Amino acid sequence: MKHSFLFLTLVTAGALVQAQTPAGTTATPAVTSQAAAINTPSNVKKVVADKIVGVVGDKVILQSDIKNAILDMQRQAEGQDVRLPTECEVMEQALAQKALVVQSERDSIPISDEEIEGMLENQVRGFIARFGTKDALEQVAGRTVYQIKEDFRQSFRERKQAEEMRKKIVSNIKITPTEVKEYFDKIPVDRLPYYETEIEVGELVVYPKASRDLELYAIEELTEYKKEVESGAKKFETLASLYTDDPGSKNTGGMYNINRTEKNWDPSFIANAFRLKEGQISPVFKSKFGYHIIQMVSRAGDDATVRHILKIPAITDAEVASVTAKLDSVRTRLVNGTLAFGEAVGRYSDAEESKFTAGMKQCANGTYCTIDQLDKDLVTALKDIQPGTYSQPMAYTDERGKKAVRIIYLKSRSEPHRENMKDDYNKIAARALEIKQQEAVEKWFTAKIPTFYLQIDEDFDHCDQLKTWIANITKNQ
Repeated sequence: MKHSFLFLTLVTAGALVQAQTPAGTTATPAVTSQAAAINTPSNVKKVVADKIVGVVGDKVILQSDIKNAILDMQRQAEGQDVRLPTECEVMEQALAQKALVVQSERDSIPISDEEIEGMLENQVRGFIARFGTKDALEQVAGRTVYQIKEDFRQSFRERKQAEEMRKKIVSNIKITPTEVKEYFDKIPVDRLPYYETEIEVGELVVYPKASRDLELYAIEELTEYKKEVESGAKKFETLASLYTDDPGSKNTGGMYNINRTEKNWDPSFIANAFRLKEGQISPVFKSKFGYHIIQMVSRAGDDATVRHILKIPAITDAEVASVTAKLDSVRTRLVNGTLAFGEAVGRYSDAEESKFTAGMKQCANGTYCTIDQLDKDLVTALKDIQPGTYSQPMAYTDERGKKAVRIIYLKSRSEPHRENMKDDYNKIAARALEIKQQEAVEKWFTAKIPTFYLQIDEDFDHCDQLKTWIANITKNQ
């Protein structure tokens, strides 16, 4: 039982296996044939929900839940050398999730409708990104967006309930330095991970402001594009492909799928987009990225497909020099210790996301980044910076093509090394805590399984992983 429950934790905290869409959002295995049609490639046979294979409390597990989960994982793993869970392991995960859901309802753990709706919105946006437009999604699925959401609503709620129940189980589990050392000492030396160079680095970024004359020129260009489209002389997507300064949409004719409630979009962009009717083009307006015009392609409630053209007014050497001089004085205060880096970022940086991280880069391992996770200009600059010091103000072009000037702060740099308690304590402690939490979850299941109403189809009688569950099947129905 221990191996399977560890797998459960690694796949997802207390939830059934999830599928990944290309847009990076997550989806639970389909619980209806319609949902399966969206999540399954056209060359894979769809599985019909035709048999109940498990019951925990008042929660049922369908044969199609298990089959679709396996198909999803097979699709995810194509071309990868990974071991996929067996049908027995997937069934155990399904039983575990249902048990967590039942207990969460017993304990009255609150799950808000707004939170579930947000998860559904993210899923639908992922599907739309995959198929191109909302209309294309609905055509492929044979369902409206509303119906697709309803197909997934219950499974998303149960996933969230299971996650919150598991959090409650492990909420009081802590780890001591002694326990961390005991865990580390048990790892054979030849099994210790090897780390490449890791860097903690921060940036203070300022974007020079274009002259008014060049701003007016960008506005005039966009105004002319708008006239050409409205007169029928040119197509919006053609002009976007030729002239937009947005590299993210240049190859798609300026197209984006947007949602009114999504916080990642510039507020002025969203506001101007949702004033439009289908086919209408906005006046020229300014966002934090530059100047735009937007064409509304289609709209359904808070979701819309739009095209836009972005013009970023040219920045001259004079503007770059002015910002460089300003940041040079900021660097002097940083070096003298009269200004902390995080405070300087809060006061002067134009990179909004950095204000929430005190300017420090965030990577897959928190603030610790490998070389391949940083932009090439930053990597080049770091060669001349020592840990604990600041670079001179440097001009560069960001990933959106905007000119900027930045001060780089190198907090730390580790050399390639075998894992050890001195350099890697936090990573080791996190693993030790995860194992301790998993043991608590296993102990919880051992105590709780007998308290649930249980039925398991005889097709799973051979599964060693399910012995504890099968031994507690409810008798005398």
